[in-house]
Amino acid sequence: METKYIFVTGGVVSSLGKGIISSSLANLLIARGYRVTIQKFDPYINIDPGTLNPYEHGECYVTVDGHEADLDLGHYERFTNVRTTRANNVTTGRIYQSVIDKERRGDYLGKTVQIVPHITDEIKRNVKALGNTGNFDFVITEIGGTVGDIESLPFIESVRQLRWELGSNCVCVHLTYVPYIAAAKELKTKPTQHSVKQLQEVGIQPDILVLRTEKHISPEMRKKIALFCNVAPDAVIQSIDVPSIYQVPIKMHEQHLDDLVLKRVGLPVDGEPDMKAWLHFLDKMAYAEKEVRIGLVGKYVELQDAYKSINESLFQAATYNDRKLKLEYIHSEKLNDSNVDERMKDLDGVIIAPGFGQRGIEGKFVALKWCREHNVPTFGICLGMQCMVIEFARNVLGLTDANSTEMDHATPYNVIDLMEEQKSISNMGGTMRLGAYDCVLSDNSRAAQAYGTTKVSERHRHRFEFNNDYRERFEQAGMKCVGENPATRLVEVVEIPEKRWFIGTQYHPEYSSTVLSPNPLFLSFVKAAVDYSEDKNK
Repeated sequence: METKYIFVTGGVVSSLGKGIISSSLANLLIARGYRVTIQKFDPYINIDPGTLNPYEHGECYVTVDGHEADLDLGHYERFTNVRTTRANNVTTGRIYQSVIDKERRGDYLGKTVQIVPHITDEIKRNVKALGNTGNFDFVITEIGGTVGDIESLPFIESVRQLRWELGSNCVCVHLTYVPYIAAAKELKTKPTQHSVKQLQEVGIQPDILVLRTEKHISPEMRKKIALFCNVAPDAVIQSIDVPSIYQVPIKMHEQHLDDLVLKRVGLPVDGEPDMKAWLHFLDKMAYAEKEVRIGLVGKYVELQDAYKSINESLFQAATYNDRKLKLEYIHSEKLNDSNVDERMKDLDGVIIAPGFGQRGIEGKFVALKWCREHNVPTFGICLGMQCMVIEFARNVLGLTDANSTEMDHATPYNVIDLMEEQKSISNMGGTMRLGAYDCVLSDNSRAAQAYGTTKVSERHRHRFEFNNDYRERFEQAGMKCVGENPATRLVEVVEIPEKRWFIGTQYHPEYSSTVLSPNPLFLSFVKAAVDYSEDKNK
């Protein structure tokens, strides 16, 4: 069948949840047997989010092929179990870079290069690239920002052109906001009307309106919105707030979002989507009563999106362990020897977060020393794993000044050092060790037991590595190097077998954890935390 294209735009305000609506729609179409992928177009001029501060943009997500991407791609994968690549996230910067490269090569044969048609043609080429592979029945394209933003105009113009080119193979879904004015005790539809009017002014008539709201919208109000916005009354649906984002696909199906899309592209609406596995997860989530308390030690803990994939991986693992996740954020800059006991004593498990740079690093060493000495289940990820190595070197091996050369170029004990091929690199963007790499695990390691195999592939985002010159000393003292890359012998996983659960991974297992395929290391870590909690209670 011909690939169908769905465009999701947003109006009124940002952060309405276009990514969740796109993911939920993909989830439902996949449950009906279709092959679906989602792509995100971001209207900023950065080539990718890799050089953006988490305070600016939240988490930087990494695809299997090593592309640094918007965090919405994490939602796409968690909801669909479909792996994303660089083709799934395109920025204005990448579009302009590609067009300028073509102009410099002379591809435009001396013509004046303009927004229309050259930039819009490049955008359209990227939209259709995934469909042209023949691997997907539906390509859902989320346009970042809101309608009316000057940055988004070339993307919106491209959607307008594609509507004519694709005909009945195209659906436009517009997500908008219906605010509740508490003083008047009324929902107000004017922002939605204005938002749709702005979309119509640039030549796009939405097929489906999704109304984000905190309060129930009456059928009469939805008819009013349909009348003013030129949309069929049954194509105006509400997306009311729910306790968990993972309930949104069910709510969207109740509102017939998947049916509306299938009708619009001329496909049969037969039967119901197969949601058994998804509903099983929701049931476990609903019936979990006991808590598991996990502390996340990092320097961006005041930002809810900075560790988004870790948060969701922990939530998934807690749910499958029949527990409610109580996640406590611990600012590593504020943690020291005098307050660590008070701050950590009630936790069942601790995550040492990834990151870059010196800030907050000493607090991570304090947390790790306390966790190691008190035998608390502990999981170090990327920089968190490197901190495990440094703390062990300082306090067990007696190498008091041990450090990473990222933090101290002159350290006499560079137990973490810059990869050889990184030493000549000056550009910051897209130059780290990125994407999925193979890892071979030791047979009897706790990590191998968790995965149920000795051969895994996980995603990376880092420059510095465990220094193999110190490997023998670590292993003799009790920290085992139980995972390594088979091609380079770079250490990927360390653990202390004598502890309840004390594992560090150089890679980021959170990137591959989804609702229907939770990452085994997170499942094992949370299980260890649950067991520790029960032991304490006994």
